[in-house]
Amino acid sequence: MPEPSADIAAAALAGDAPGPPPPRPARLVPPRADRREIAAIFAGGAIGTLARAALAQAFPHPATAWPWPTFAVNIVAAFALGYFVTRLQERLPLSAYRRPLLGTGVCGGLSTFSTMQVEILKMISAGAWGLAAGYTAASIAAGYAAIHVATAMVRRVRVRR
Repeated sequence: MPEPSADIAAAALAGDAPGPPPPRPARLVPPRADRREIAAIFAGGAIGTLARAALAQAFPHPATAWPWPTFAVNIVAAFALGYFVTRLQERLPLSAYRRPLLGTGVCGGLSTFSTMQVEILKMISAGAWGLAAGYTAASIAAGYAAIHVATAMVRRVRVRR
């Protein structure tokens, strides 16, 4: 008669070994949404979007001209984003709703990079290749410069303690 340990070893080699069941895959649970944070983003986005739309309606331009309203709005939004993010992270007490309201909401609604893309495509369709390239390069360079200037301004101010 074979030993019991030999039977268990043979069953283990065959894959029939008794033992604990295999672990179940972890259930993915989506993060819980904070309704007040979503409301802050919504309110800020509405403010930024309305401001941008008002400027676009007030200053229309042809496809072969420099789109000053979009350019200005994007640079202002980049400056504001640099200012708000640096100030909220480094200078003010933490708040759960300031950054979503001002950064994601207002600056996200105010900036209009999708409109910038459409304007660039219109410039290319109109044969204004140089204008399209210049507008693209100037928008990116001025946006980065605006963020840098805003961040430097916030960091330069002394904090009273």
